[in-house]
Amino acid sequence: MRASARSSSTSARAKRNRLDRPFAPEVLAHARRTVEGYQVVLWSEGGEWFGRGLELPGVMGDGPTPDQCVANVREALVGAVAHLIETGEPVPPGAGERRTEQVNVRLTPAEKLDLEAAAQREGYQGVSDYVRACALAPARNTAASSPAHRKPTRR
Repeated sequence: MRASARSSSTSARAKRNRLDRPFAPEVLAHARRTVEGYQVVLWSEGGEWFGRGLELPGVMGDGPTPDQCVANVREALVGAVAHLIETGEPVPPGAGERRTEQVNVRLTPAEKLDLEAAAQREGYQGVSDYVRACALAPARNTAASSPAHRKPTRR
């Protein structure tokens, strides 16, 4: 009896962690509403269109036309956001969402030019979007292992 109970809980956990299973309808609906506020960065190479999410730069898609590429990227974003919702991870707000906090960084003129060029090269609307995406991506991915979340040790 005990072995079968353990086996059924293990199989339930394996089923829940499968990548090819559908999301719960309410999770999927929430993810779709969230992604509506997301922006897609597009570029073309060799006649094919490629895109990625501005808020989740690691989520990408492609397509033969800009419209199909955007649709594919949005569908990938929905899956990524649904996974974040389901696992309790933080979901990034849309780029158009009102932001109330500000961080000031002093730069040399050359550093500012470098950031502007990188932002334009990567398809961002401006330096703020570029810096936000670059700073938050590793912060969100490594928050649990960052020094701020580790217990201090005495030496």
